[in-house]
Amino acid sequence: MGLKKVPEGPLREGFTTGTSATASVKSALLSIIHQKAQNNVDVILPAGKVLNIEIHSSEFGENWAKSSVIKDAGDDPDVTNGAEIGCVLRLKKEQTIDFYAGEGVGTVTLPGLQLNVGEPAINPVPRTMMSSAIHKLFHDYELEMGADVEVFVTDGKALAKRTLNERVGIMGGLSILGTSGIVKPYSSSSYIASIEQGIDVAVANGIEELVLNSGARSEKYLKNIFPDFQEQAFIHYGNWIGETLKKLHSSEIKKATIGIMLGKAVKLAQGNADTHSCVSSWNKEYVANLAESNGYSAVRELIFGLNMAGRLVELFPFEQEEKFYQALLGDCMKQINRIINNKIEIDIFLLGKNGEKVKHTQK
Repeated sequence: MGLKKVPEGPLREGFTTGTSATASVKSALLSIIHQKAQNNVDVILPAGKVLNIEIHSSEFGENWAKSSVIKDAGDDPDVTNGAEIGCVLRLKKEQTIDFYAGEGVGTVTLPGLQLNVGEPAINPVPRTMMSSAIHKLFHDYELEMGADVEVFVTDGKALAKRTLNERVGIMGGLSILGTSGIVKPYSSSSYIASIEQGIDVAVANGIEELVLNSGARSEKYLKNIFPDFQEQAFIHYGNWIGETLKKLHSSEIKKATIGIMLGKAVKLAQGNADTHSCVSSWNKEYVANLAESNGYSAVRELIFGLNMAGRLVELFPFEQEEKFYQALLGDCMKQINRIINNKIEIDIFLLGKNGEKVKHTQK
């Protein structure tokens, strides 16, 4: 789930799975009304902007239609970029609009999300976008009826394995997401949303202590410390530890343990809560000053000769009592408490590449 290198030059925006589903719904209903396949449709986004979207496939009968689009995430490396997202729409006499999970769309199985357990994982904003499009067409063509909408994502079940959906209780496929309708390249909004969902689900399931880690490898190391913690207690922050801490601050979580690799720790300690290499890099001047202020002499030149922060273990033995690492973790704690305002009890472990651990002990 990590980000690729950001391309040079202007970045192209894309559209969300929610916008894709809305385009499919509008195309399906128009094809029933006109008994003619649609080549493209206009979708009104939540902010009022109108986006014209090309239709990928269209089938229809007198009271039903199936339509799909190919999601275009622009220059964002989204897991659903290029996926076929569509719907089967069936008209009915009852004047309600009901949503169902088709192939590749998940179902909510845990409390804590914006949807009830048992509901299809189609978030509120996309539901509103689809409902509004249907109601407008019903009004324009003076139709007094309702619709059943079954949203699908081709190969969505396989794509969902590359997300954290199952951890937050979304089983069997992807979520239909989006708040603005637009995908901002490299904004990482979907990853940050998954962090926030993970914390909400943990709280809703009675979890008061979380273990924050950057990904699968660091989580594996931390599970050795917390073998009895349930899966929902482990939250992947990726490169967005700052966003994770902000969410923690507004949650009911009482305690959190943070596991962090050396490269990210150096960036966090110097004040960069967004640790992706495209946004921040390690500051050798900061590291040299930290070392010298803690009694290490003649290391400045050696530090400036390193090409990555992970190689600091060549200068400072990766051991529990090593003063450099305790000082580094101390600065990490200062940055963490700046965000959470000392509201939550925090433990932090520096993790080595083979699972070694250094716990911050200098309070």
